[in-house]
Amino acid sequence: MMLSDVMEDYLKAIYQLQRETDDRIKTSEIAEELDVTSPTVTSMLDKLENRELVDREKYRGVTLTDEGETVALEIVRHHRLLEAYLTEHLDYDWSEVHAEADRLEHHISEDFEARVADALGEPEVDPHGSPIPSADLEPPTRPDGKSIAEFEAGTVVTVAEVADRDPDVLSYLAEHGVEPGVELEIIEIAPFGMVTARSSEADDPVSLPESVASHVWVAAPAEPEP
Repeated sequence: MMLSDVMEDYLKAIYQLQRETDDRIKTSEIAEELDVTSPTVTSMLDKLENRELVDREKYRGVTLTDEGETVALEIVRHHRLLEAYLTEHLDYDWSEVHAEADRLEHHISEDFEARVADALGEPEVDPHGSPIPSADLEPPTRPDGKSIAEFEAGTVVTVAEVADRDPDVLSYLAEHGVEPGVELEIIEIAPFGMVTARSSEADDPVSLPESVASHVWVAAPAEPEP
């Protein structure tokens, strides 16, 4: 099935939004994700529905069909493998790789994908902690955990995944040691949603606005042994 790069971008966006909710995805949510207008989204959804790649219900939004999900998973696999390769072998900063992978993900062959995966040792996550779909395109399981904003002050958590959409945010987080695998001690949760935490990799605390904290996914602390 030959699809345009834009069609694949829409399928990937819907897939990523579906990871964050069990509900159907609204036109307005897709428009915000892709920074386009709602009429533009509606026009593209017409095309994707005609290709049987999305299932639409009037006034209730869309979900991916099985075929649409398979296409999305392939693009996501390409994207995250490329991010890992750019970071590990070409010395890209983790704040730079998302945009570069966006440009490349549509144009690599399956042979190239397999070679990249082999060169990386078949990684399970990308540099931001996001799970990489397997070669058989089974939907990956998101790591256990929740947003850092959902924990109480005094809790020590481990960063599992960080949303990779905003390079400025990623640079800010890296500067303050907020990266996958790092422990964070939550110092304060302000009433307006600001999270203050201290990373095990940095001396000074970091302040995370609610809009940023909601995209820092952390593993809950281990239960103490009886």
